[in-house]
Amino acid sequence: MLREAKGVDVNSSGTLVRMGALALLWGSSFLWIKIALTGLSPVQIAFARSLLGALVLLVVLRVSGQRLPPDRRSRLHLLVAAVFGSAVPFALFAVGEQTVDSGVAGVLNATTPLWALGLGLALGTERQRNPARLVGLALGFVGVLLIFAPWERAGLASWGALACLLAAASYAVCYAYIGRTISGRGLTPVQISSTQLIGAAGLTGLAVPVGGLQPVHASWAPLAAVAVLGVFGTGVAFVLNYRIIEDEGATNATTVGYLLPVVSVLLGAVFLDEAIGTRVVIGMAVVLVGVALTRRRPAPAAVTAAVPVTPVTLTTLK
Repeated sequence: MLREAKGVDVNSSGTLVRMGALALLWGSSFLWIKIALTGLSPVQIAFARSLLGALVLLVVLRVSGQRLPPDRRSRLHLLVAAVFGSAVPFALFAVGEQTVDSGVAGVLNATTPLWALGLGLALGTERQRNPARLVGLALGFVGVLLIFAPWERAGLASWGALACLLAAASYAVCYAYIGRTISGRGLTPVQISSTQLIGAAGLTGLAVPVGGLQPVHASWAPLAAVAVLGVFGTGVAFVLNYRIIEDEGATNATTVGYLLPVVSVLLGAVFLDEAIGTRVVIGMAVVLVGVALTRRRPAPAAVTAAVPVTPVTLTTLK
């Protein structure tokens, strides 16, 4: 059977439902972080989120008949990935949301692909240097400037906003590191992410005695928020992401990322009464246009032979 090189049609109702659910789970993470901060410290939130997400993925690993990577080198590489892909950004977003609205944190999270492209260009690993992608990178930078507005006293240039931006950059570092050290080792996405979250839980657990011993205000709201964040916003969201990748391919799966800032802004406005100014909305739109341009690839030549489907071993983590 002939298959088009451009990819697989994503218009099936099942896929759209899963993509909508995934966008809601990931986009709502910033809302849950904001609520969890009413009773927990950033380190406590990062630890609980990593631990609960790891437990969910360990169950999936067991049910699917898989196991953690057996070789020591892969585990060490994934421990490094856990630092940049989970432990650091989970903590930084919580730190940032102490002073930044959840909707703005979600918008700044959308800059991850821009960081990834910039890092690839700096390291020489990014070979797709077409003009559209470079324009997209520049537009993304302009959008971030509009959001931060350092020239205005009412701008968002603060340590909290910088922490969110660094968290997005940390995700990009993780993707680059996994691409150079883990891809091609034959590991499944479930093996990669479960090992990574176990490592993140261990690392943030070690950090609790240093930065996470603040008194816990054990009211139902922050405890429920961190539980939802860990189980659904981390563990279940990863499982949904794997299913979309398996059904539609990695490229189509990344389109969920365009919905996350929209979801985070809407949820913040509805449930937390966060006011999003016109400048931030324009900045978000410019960032998303920039991200869309950086995802453009040269059109592949048409093929008339069957195209083999390559297993995906790298996924987007939020």
